[in-house]
Amino acid sequence: MSVVLVVVVGLLGGYVQVPYVALGPGPSYNTLGNDGPDPVVRVDGHPTFPTAGNLNMTTVSVTDQISLFGALGMWASGDYALAPRELYFPPGKTEQQVEQENTEEFNDSQTQAETAALAHLHYPMKVVVGQLVRGTPADGVLRPGDRLTTVDGRPVTDPAAVTGIVAAHRPGDRIEIGFQRAAEPPRTASVQLADNPHRPGAGFLGISPATRPDVPFHISIKLADVGGPSAGLMFALAIIDKLTPGELNGGHFVAGTGEIDDRGQVGRIGGIPFKLTRAREAGATEFLVPEGNCSEAKAQAPDGLRLIRISTLDDAVHALDALRAGQAPPSC
Repeated sequence: MSVVLVVVVGLLGGYVQVPYVALGPGPSYNTLGNDGPDPVVRVDGHPTFPTAGNLNMTTVSVTDQISLFGALGMWASGDYALAPRELYFPPGKTEQQVEQENTEEFNDSQTQAETAALAHLHYPMKVVVGQLVRGTPADGVLRPGDRLTTVDGRPVTDPAAVTGIVAAHRPGDRIEIGFQRAAEPPRTASVQLADNPHRPGAGFLGISPATRPDVPFHISIKLADVGGPSAGLMFALAIIDKLTPGELNGGHFVAGTGEIDDRGQVGRIGGIPFKLTRAREAGATEFLVPEGNCSEAKAQAPDGLRLIRISTLDDAVHALDALRAGQAPPSC
């Protein structure tokens, strides 16, 4: 009976999967370097400048389908943490759907990074259709990416102006939308507004306007097998470094993390302890930390890694300017 019990426990512990995932340090990539033969950040149609040192993005690994013994071993090692699987693979969604969402978030972070970086460098901007809700007045008239030129006869200057003009009308009103799709000639369309589900009595078009660069060159970001939005800050810094003379990091090995929006605001992220660990193992001496993660980062920072506190893209650039000049940047 003892032998049978041992065999049963061994089989259960070795093969039966637990409803948890293991979180640990993931790969770290230099956004100034290459992904295989291609640059991680590439600029076509515009002069670029040499870069040096590192601006590393950091990731968290998520290990799924682990056995009971595997989970216990990872937890006991101290290098991993266990989390309920449903937090990363929600019930009702396939693994392919989750992967697709992560890829979309990663692509969105690239777009936000490009917009924030070029806005920081004072390149011209345009207002476009960011998202479009199916079944709304804009559906079938506008498409994501269309440039908005006028709304109700007024020139479009920023996304907030579009929202304000539409909301000032009543449901049922008709307004003229001027827009341009890719390289096609500009056109106008008459649209009857619906009732705003969030502000009853206000007009509703069904789009989320967004700011995008209005430039004659193209920026592409390539990094295989990476998802999620938290690389946005480091992508934005790499774009700025390539488009400006000198070395933004002063030749230092800088790593960091942070989700960024198109206005350059940097948001807190998850998994900061694992990212700090991997950055230090990769050789980083400075780490850009979103302000919302500072308390957690201070408690988990490895020896030899300086934590630099930032809340915007401008903060990050100014901190690197200070580092390059031999001054002390703001710390956590």
